[in-house]
Amino acid sequence: MGSLSIWHWLIVLVIVMLVFGTKKLGNIGGDIGKAVKGFKDGVKGDEDAAAANTPPAAPSQVADKSTIDVETKEKNKF
Repeated sequence: MGSLSIWHWLIVLVIVMLVFGTKKLGNIGGDIGKAVKGFKDGVKGDEDAAAANTPPAAPSQVADKSTIDVETKEKNKF
């Protein structure tokens, strides 16, 4: 009694289709799809803008490809 079977969901789906109609449900689905696409484009646009605002990395001056360029930091003793 506590869980809903597939038959319960099919009956609910039929009732919803009778109340709203298939055309209105299709329009709602299309609107939701457009909203999701707009959200994805907005998030992607923010990532592109953030990437465009970061300064490019300074070119390293490496004489040969086996050299690894690293920065070192001094430790201060207190």
